[in-house]
Amino acid sequence: MKDLEIKINELIGQLGCEAKCDESTLIQYSTDASAYKEKPYAVVWPQDVNDIQQVIRFAKKYKMPVIPRAAGTSLAGQVVGKGIIIDISKHFRRIINLDVNNRRVTVEPGVILDELNLFLKPHGLFFGPETSTSNRCTLSGMVGNNSCGSHSLVYGSTRDHLHSVKMILDDGNEYFFGEVNQKEFSEKIQLQNREGDIYRFMHNLIANKQTQTLITNNYPDPIVKRRNTGYALDTLIGTVAAGGGLPLNLAKIIAGSEGTLGIITEITLNLVPIPPKEKAIVAVHLHNRTDAFKANLIALKHKPWAVELMDNIILECTKGNIEQQKNRFFVQGDPGAILIVEFFADCKSEIENTARVMEREMRDAGYGYHFPIIWGIETAKVWNLRKAGLGVLSNVVGDAKPVSLIEDTAVPVNRLPEYMDDFEKIMQRYGLECVYHAHIGTGELHLRPVLNLKDPKDVELFHTIGLEVARLVKKYKGSLSGEHGDGRLRGEFIPLFYGNEVYQLMRELKFAFDPENIFNPGKIIDTAPMNSSLRYIPGQKERVIGTIFDFSSTLGIIRAAEKCNGSGDCRKTQLSGGTLCPSYMATLNESNTTRARANLLREFLTSSPKKNPFNHKELYEILDLCLSCKGCKNECPSSVDMAKLKAEFLQHWYDANGIPIRSWMVAYIAHINRLGSLFPRLTNWILSNKLTSKILMQAIGFEPKRPMPLIGKYTFKKWFKRNTKRLTNHNGKVYLLPDEFTNFNDVHIGVKAVELLNRLGYEVELVDVFESGRTYISKGLVRTAKRIANRNIEKLSGIINHDTPLIGIEPSAILSFRDEYPDLATHENKQKAKTLAENTLLFEEFFAREAAKGKIKPEMFTTRTQHIKLHGHCQQKAIASTSPTKTMLSFPINFTVEEIPSGCCGMAGAFGYEKEHYDLSIRVGELVLFPEIRKTPEKTIIAAPGTSCRHQIKDGTGRQALHPIEVMREALI
Repeated sequence: MKDLEIKINELIGQLGCEAKCDESTLIQYSTDASAYKEKPYAVVWPQDVNDIQQVIRFAKKYKMPVIPRAAGTSLAGQVVGKGIIIDISKHFRRIINLDVNNRRVTVEPGVILDELNLFLKPHGLFFGPETSTSNRCTLSGMVGNNSCGSHSLVYGSTRDHLHSVKMILDDGNEYFFGEVNQKEFSEKIQLQNREGDIYRFMHNLIANKQTQTLITNNYPDPIVKRRNTGYALDTLIGTVAAGGGLPLNLAKIIAGSEGTLGIITEITLNLVPIPPKEKAIVAVHLHNRTDAFKANLIALKHKPWAVELMDNIILECTKGNIEQQKNRFFVQGDPGAILIVEFFADCKSEIENTARVMEREMRDAGYGYHFPIIWGIETAKVWNLRKAGLGVLSNVVGDAKPVSLIEDTAVPVNRLPEYMDDFEKIMQRYGLECVYHAHIGTGELHLRPVLNLKDPKDVELFHTIGLEVARLVKKYKGSLSGEHGDGRLRGEFIPLFYGNEVYQLMRELKFAFDPENIFNPGKIIDTAPMNSSLRYIPGQKERVIGTIFDFSSTLGIIRAAEKCNGSGDCRKTQLSGGTLCPSYMATLNESNTTRARANLLREFLTSSPKKNPFNHKELYEILDLCLSCKGCKNECPSSVDMAKLKAEFLQHWYDANGIPIRSWMVAYIAHINRLGSLFPRLTNWILSNKLTSKILMQAIGFEPKRPMPLIGKYTFKKWFKRNTKRLTNHNGKVYLLPDEFTNFNDVHIGVKAVELLNRLGYEVELVDVFESGRTYISKGLVRTAKRIANRNIEKLSGIINHDTPLIGIEPSAILSFRDEYPDLATHENKQKAKTLAENTLLFEEFFAREAAKGKIKPEMFTTRTQHIKLHGHCQQKAIASTSPTKTMLSFPINFTVEEIPSGCCGMAGAFGYEKEHYDLSIRVGELVLFPEIRKTPEKTIIAAPGTSCRHQIKDGTGRQALHPIEVMREALI
């Protein structure tokens, strides 16, 4: 081991790019989206081709494996293993050339699919195959797995659109692989280098007619378009290498090779025109899941562009995810399954006619009870629900989960009903439940049996089911892998599936490209048993860890971290929209993803030898740049709540290491401000004077460039006591939260809130609450937050109900009552906390609710024209919604609202004030928010409900943002 460490440090010393071999990095890269785990030797982030060549030459010299990796979303363990990981996702992101006339684009391997299609859209082109991971998967990963996606009925697989690649082979040289005709092929086999060796091998391999027959007889039925088991030897038949007339293109072999042949450095793709303008989905609701197999055959008669399946288990799981609840708008009742049947056409009536005929035929056959048609941009919500399938399955409570095992089998679609009958018999024989979803229209279903891979018996069953289904797929002339690849999961079954003769041909092909087996060994060929090197140690005794937050909904904090299945939704960039994950968006570092944080938490909480398993600096360091924005709780399909996990961690970290003075001061800021409010002029002078503020900021570790929030001349509570109005004729009574930010800093907003409510006819009473506990939660003083939460729950439980709700001004404060309080409540206060949460509203939510009842009318407001740009608060977007804010701001008849497509602003409470976090905070703001505001005309109002957001906007752009309450108060007539 010491010798290995010396060699790895030698490599790191030689490289001019970033490379690491510390424990934290190795844990982060020891898993992907599969069930496997194995620590690599090192991770390298090359900046150019020369860096990759240097790593390969080093690896060959010392006979070390090299594993190419990008987004790490593979489901079969393709990028997990011992070796040097080359992560091309950070720097190899350029679109090199676009040839519009020939519909062709050349990209670096780290380009993300959705970002490529955004670039191509103005040219009327796009790349046809699209995966459910399209907002973070890279083109090299798509080539490596020969990805297909939901529209493979029309667009086929990546291989079908792959023009050529550049690839570095084991000699360290870069080669071009594309189409060659007979003359060019003859020239290639004369070359005296690795390229010549490969072309000569191809000729010797496939020129023999018996070999061609052997391959044809053993490969999947030609009708199966999703075919990705082993290497694509069948693509050689009919080419010049086999004595035929078709050009030979070895890029077709490289597609689906999973990084086992070399490292791709450049990809050229053929493009297709953007589909017709009209699109719609018919969401066929079926009573029983088994009806889907034959209903699918009826749908296919009508030439849809896609037919996808979601079963009742997945649909049930989506109910527990905040983001996916919004995407369930079309679901009626509790169907056994839904078929998503998508059509494109030049005119709407054509789709309507087709849908009508298809519905009639299905009803006549006894299939389906509800056939809603979803049009245009609304179809994206349906697809988002479908794409969330893998992630939401992690919401199944307990250790038994639907696992990736036989999730990629494809058979001739006309034989799918028979295949599924036989498959169900296997499940029944072993007493297993199974989840069905995905690409039913092409004969491929993602079948996920429910297994507990912590249980040694189920680990053996994992292998047994894989073996039996491999035999079944062979019987139906299907493909063991349709698009997810073989990796470590299915490679073991390839000899059985194809027979040993074909398997030996595959081994020979591998070694023709890679004679010393340095590229991603143990994948596709010569794989270890598929139930070895799993993420969990079978039979390991579970550690019970006491927590302050209630983690009973996940059966403990370890399982809360284990909800992360590695799907990598936290790796999307700002171009894809959303909040998750701001620190990754700004840095493109895997270490700043929710996935990496969850990986480390799982590893240390499970395996730490310490009495306090939280007391590890690796955990502190990886959680340090989490902004606690709550984006993961909402946008991660598995609903991993990293903000909650971080807060819990920090409390236990402080138990071992003490509370830093800065954290204590931020947590107790309401108490500090209460003292400051006794002498507001002196306090504000100290905070705003250049010399005194600089000394203060530096002393507590804040960035001096940041102006500190000032104290109001009087507190909001004092103003209210002097200005209370008792209304005799009113719409009702509301209780307003005088949160710690409004009470001391944003007093004017509290005043306007009361004035607005009074003018609208509502009697206002302030609740007797000093602080919400938000600052304690954000800084990890969770025990104190728990005491505050329970005190507030007990105070408010008798007065807050549906008729007299608690409404709040500052999102982070009021949403604590809805989000964290139920998990901080004592057993005795659980039901009170739940009732309080249900009747806690943002000011905008209350306004929208009352307006919908007709109690608030547009004629109460100005008729002048005003445009508003809204930046939503992170926690509001995660726990509630910005929709009520947009509803309120657009309530005056000539007010228009445009939501800035920003995620987190970057301030995140005190995070952006802290000296070591300041630069990252600004970088997050510069992703979307700051540029959008800078190009906004002065006459347009910038609105932001969050106090931190308004300060960040002011600091980053110089523009003054208003709380939506301020806008509406000024709009009153």
